[in-house]
Amino acid sequence: MNGFTITVPASTANIGPGFDSVGLSLNRYLTLHVQNSDEWVFEHHSKHLPSAGAAQDHFIYQMAERMASECEAVLPPCKVVVESEIPLARGMGSSASAVVAGIELANQLCRLELTPEEKLEWATKFEGHPDNVAPALLGGLIVTAETKQTDKVEYFQTDKLNMDLVLYIPNFELKTETARKVLPETFSRADATAASGIGNVMIAGLLSGNYELAGRMMEADLFHEPYRASLIPNYEKIRRAAKEMGAYGTVISGAGPTMISFAPKGTGESIVKGMQAILPDYSVELMEADRTGLRVEELQVQK
Repeated sequence: MNGFTITVPASTANIGPGFDSVGLSLNRYLTLHVQNSDEWVFEHHSKHLPSAGAAQDHFIYQMAERMASECEAVLPPCKVVVESEIPLARGMGSSASAVVAGIELANQLCRLELTPEEKLEWATKFEGHPDNVAPALLGGLIVTAETKQTDKVEYFQTDKLNMDLVLYIPNFELKTETARKVLPETFSRADATAASGIGNVMIAGLLSGNYELAGRMMEADLFHEPYRASLIPNYEKIRRAAKEMGAYGTVISGAGPTMISFAPKGTGESIVKGMQAILPDYSVELMEADRTGLRVEELQVQK
C-alpha cells in the first residue's frame, strides 16, 4: 500500500419535517491522508479540530476498529493526517462524516470489499440513524426509512435539486444530545398525521421542482423545530430576514445551531451579503450539494 486519501462530505439533515430521515450532502469535506506506518498515528491539520491525542482514543480509529472487528479482520497500523472543513457540533454532520471515514478506513486497510449498501447499514448502526450518514456516503439528497419488514435502510437518492444553499454558522456549539432532550417522547395520532403530511408534501415539492411549496412545508415542521427553536439564537430573525431576501425556506441544519436557507438559483450571493451584515458574528456561507459522496483516491507514486 503506497497510501490513499478518503474524502467525505458534510451534510445537513432533517430539512424541517424530514426528521431523522432526510439529508443533503454539502461541499465541505473531511479528508484523511493515509500511509503505511510502524504504529498508529493521527495528525490534525484543521482549525475545526482539537489536537490529536493517542490514536486508540481517536473517534475515527474507534469506528475503523469496530468495523474491522465486525468483519473479524485486523487493522494494520498507519499514519492518518486528518483535514476538515466541517465545524464540530454545528449541525453539519461532523460525526456522520467521521463514522463513514472510519468504516472506509477499515474497508481499505482490511480489503473488506464492502458494497455501498453494506457501508450504509453499518454506518446507520454505528451512528444511530441514517439521515446524515446516507448523504455523506452517497451524495445528493437522500430520503431514508428503516422498516421492520425489510430490516434494512431503504432510501431514495436524487442529485437534481436546483437551488442555492446558504448556511448561517454561529461560533458556538450545540450538542445533539442537548437538542434531543427538548423533544417530546411521543406524539398523538392527530399530531403525527399532520406532521407526516407536511413532510410528504415537502418531499413532493422538492422532487417536482415546486420549491416554493417545499419551502413553505419546511417552515411548517411539527416534529422538532417548534421545540428546538428556543435553543437557536436568532432563529426567527434569520427565517424572517432570509424570506424577505427571497429564500424559499429556512430551517435548522441537523440539530443546530447552524441554520440553512434554500433559495432560488443565482440569489445565494446576494443573500449571503445581506445576511452577513445582519449576522456579523456568524459565518454566512454559500454552499452546494455534493453529488458524489464518499471518495477514495490512491496515492500516485512518481517513477
